[in-house]
Amino acid sequence: MIESIRYHQLGCAVNGSPFYAGLLGEIAADWESGGITSELLPASWERPLQDAAALRLLGAVHRIVLEGRAPELARFYPSAGGDDDGDPWPAFQRVLEAFRPEIEQGLREQVQTNEIGRAAVLAGGFTEIARRTGLPLALFEVGCSAGLNLRWDRYAFDTGLTVAGDPASALRFAGVWEGAPPDLSLPVRVVERRGCDISPIDPSSPDGARRLESFIWPDQDERLARLRAAMKIARETPVTIERADAGAWVTDQLARPRPAVATVVYHSIVLQYVPRSSRHQMRDALVSAGENATPDAPIAWLRMEPAGEMADLRLHLWPGGNEEVLAECGYHGRPIRWSA
Repeated sequence: MIESIRYHQLGCAVNGSPFYAGLLGEIAADWESGGITSELLPASWERPLQDAAALRLLGAVHRIVLEGRAPELARFYPSAGGDDDGDPWPAFQRVLEAFRPEIEQGLREQVQTNEIGRAAVLAGGFTEIARRTGLPLALFEVGCSAGLNLRWDRYAFDTGLTVAGDPASALRFAGVWEGAPPDLSLPVRVVERRGCDISPIDPSSPDGARRLESFIWPDQDERLARLRAAMKIARETPVTIERADAGAWVTDQLARPRPAVATVVYHSIVLQYVPRSSRHQMRDALVSAGENATPDAPIAWLRMEPAGEMADLRLHLWPGGNEEVLAECGYHGRPIRWSA
C-alpha cells in the first residue's frame, strides 16, 4: 500500500497538483506510523495501485468538502474557494475521523475521473481514422464513466490553423499541442455513439455531477471548469451508456458488421481498472472482428494509455491491423505531441 501512496504522490507532483502531493506525503507518514489511514487503507488491499486506493480516499474527502460539510478543511481547498496555504493535515485527519463510515463507503467505489482534457488527443485519433477510411464513425467507449468524451465533437478544438468540432462550443481547447498540431480540418461525422462502464454516472443528476467533481484535484481550476462545461453539454446531448463488463460488452458490439461505417472501440486511462480476463476478451473480440474487416466496414482500436511518464495514443486499424503510435500526451491530456 505505501508504494501505491508514494506513486500517486509523485504523480500529483509531476502532473501539477502540489496540494495533493503534499497531502499524500502526510498520508504516507500517517500510514507508516499506524495512524487512521493505515486502517482505512489496509496493507491487505489486494490491488491498491490498480484500484487507485489513495485517490479513492482523496475523492471521498473532497466530496465532503465540496458539499460544504467540512468548513475547517474547505479553507485549504481552492475548489471550494479556499486560499489558506498552511498545513491542511490536522483538519484533514479530523474529517477522516468524523466521517469515517462515509469515507469507507467511498473507498469501495471506483475512481471516476472522466477527464475532458483527453478529448483533444482523442479528436486527433478520430480525425485520422475518418481520413484514412473516408467513412463516418460509430464510436464505442470502454470505461466511459459519464460518457463526456463520447460527446467530443460538441467541443471546439483550436489548433491555430483551424477550429474543429463545434466552433461555437462553450468548451474550447487551444494551446494544448506542443510542436505541429494534427490536421483537424476534415469534418468528422459520428453516426452512432455508445459507452459502457461497470458503474456509469449520470452527469445530469446532482449526485453524479458531485461525484465527478470530487475526483478533480482541488488546485486544478482549469480541469474543474472544463468538467462543468462538459457536463452542461452532456445534458443537451443524450448518449447511451450501459452498465457492463468491458470484454463482454465489446464482444456484443462487434458481433455484427456495420457496412459503410468505421467502427471505433476506444478508451483512455482505463485498462489498469479492467480485470485481466476482461481485457483479454476485449482484445480477442477486436482481433477477431479485425480479421473479418473490409475497407467498407473497417474496425479501429484507439487507446490512450500509460507509457511511462507520459501516455500515448495508439491506433490499430483493420484491414491490415498494424499498430501505430499517433501521439504522446500527459495523463490529463496536455501537452500533446502529435507524431502521426
